[in-house]
Amino acid sequence: MSCGIHYLASVFMAVTPNFVCGIPGNVSNVLFYNSSESSIEDIWTLWTSTENYIVVQLENGEIWELNQCSRSKREVGLDLAYEYKGNKSIYSCSDGFLYDDTKWKSTVVTQWDLVCDREWLAKLIQPTFMLGVLIGAVIFGDIADRLGRQRVIWFTSAGQFLFGIAVAFTYDYYSFMIVRFLLAMVSSGYLVVAFVYVTEFVGIKARTWASMHVHAFFAMGIMVVALVGFLVRTWWVYQIFLSVVTLPFILCCWMLPETPFWLLSEKRYEDAQKVIDIMARWNKVSTPCKVSELYSVQQDDSVRDRTGDNGTSSRKKHNILDLFCNWHIARRTITVWLIWFTGSLGYYVFSLSSVSLGGNEYLNLFLIGAVELPCYIIACIGMDKLGRRNTLIPFLILSALICVLIMFIPQDFSILIILANMAGKFSIGVAFGLIYLYTAELYPTIVRSLAVGSGMVAPFCVYLRSVWIFMPLLLVGIMALLSGILTIMLPETLGKPLTNTLVEATEMGRNGKSCSGKTPPGQSGATLEKIEMFGQETVSTEK
Repeated sequence: MSCGIHYLASVFMAVTPNFVCGIPGNVSNVLFYNSSESSIEDIWTLWTSTENYIVVQLENGEIWELNQCSRSKREVGLDLAYEYKGNKSIYSCSDGFLYDDTKWKSTVVTQWDLVCDREWLAKLIQPTFMLGVLIGAVIFGDIADRLGRQRVIWFTSAGQFLFGIAVAFTYDYYSFMIVRFLLAMVSSGYLVVAFVYVTEFVGIKARTWASMHVHAFFAMGIMVVALVGFLVRTWWVYQIFLSVVTLPFILCCWMLPETPFWLLSEKRYEDAQKVIDIMARWNKVSTPCKVSELYSVQQDDSVRDRTGDNGTSSRKKHNILDLFCNWHIARRTITVWLIWFTGSLGYYVFSLSSVSLGGNEYLNLFLIGAVELPCYIIACIGMDKLGRRNTLIPFLILSALICVLIMFIPQDFSILIILANMAGKFSIGVAFGLIYLYTAELYPTIVRSLAVGSGMVAPFCVYLRSVWIFMPLLLVGIMALLSGILTIMLPETLGKPLTNTLVEATEMGRNGKSCSGKTPPGQSGATLEKIEMFGQETVSTEK
């Protein structure tokens, strides 16, 4: 939930309201088309387009035309009229800008004038955050393997709160970006390790539902952003409120036990046995698993994996290039990456653009978050009944069709557009939530950084609306259709154990040679069950 809050906070924090150039004096009259007012604040309710301008008359008699990124002083004529054909002197906005504060009293855009030639700085806010997400996922995922899940969860949870508060007290744009970048890193690490933590405590029967619960609470975080945005209209106060909401999570983290899987990997067998005994008591298991028995099974498997038929060592370290070691595994890798890119792109296109659909932007974002909750229920049922692949394909293709449908809805039908966007978020949410677990079942952990990296590109694509309003939707639709077709070639993983090695992942769904040229040795059902319960590697991935 706390990650969902910080990931989408910029939706309202970085809003660009209506604005025009500032003026070098006191205003006596304001004219906008046929409307005459005494102050510019009264004009904003009539503002309809960025191409509009406001005519103002100063107390010294000067008449100015105020545009968004320039201003003109009329040289001839003292009559206040909207239309003017005479000579004008054009000036830059050296006196700052006047902003519409009817909805937001202050945003980071109005705080540091991130408009006109500085607009690109505002567009960097969310992509830079996603870059921090990528780096944080890689760094804290590695630290969690070295120091343990519980310590990293506590550290990143505390970091979320402290950096979240610190963002509100930054004194300029660059310090704001640096602190937000650090916030992104700890938020990413928190979600990555929390995902690992949950899946390492949950067996095969509940793995699907447990992984989807993580996504569901992320969606609830989006709903919190909408609620706080509606109640608080000053960006730094808004940021503080959002950060305070995450405080209870810090108080809970110290109570979490370490996972048995990590304790076993560190040979802390007594500590692992204590956690397993607690799990047995909570689940009313009369004969809990004994670490001594589990260790002997894992030790036998470890020896068998390390040695070939001639007794020589066959285990090697993997890197990202092993995901392209032959045509079969390369095709799977490209398909999975495209699905990740499509899911991430669609998720953020529908979420970040919800505030510009018309109507109440706070309600729009709340509904965009709320619609994820039933979509994860549908995803769980579909994954357990139909399989991962057979659920993923129709929802990817449905996402493509909805994107096309939205492009043909007239812009005047705002309610219909909102409903269609909710349907699009629903369908892409099923696919995006599903691919987390599907990737874990198709690959060992080395695919993590590639999957996470796709999320960084998505916010950039949202800004393609400035090129053409439907450009992001067109891109999502094309990618969803292509991904849906390519998914047909992926193997089904329903009911199969997670893969520990790239050899096992390569052999899944086909007969023939693997990347190592050997078929992985068979394992007994009892061994697989124990490894699934306590010794299984799980891919940790990131929204």
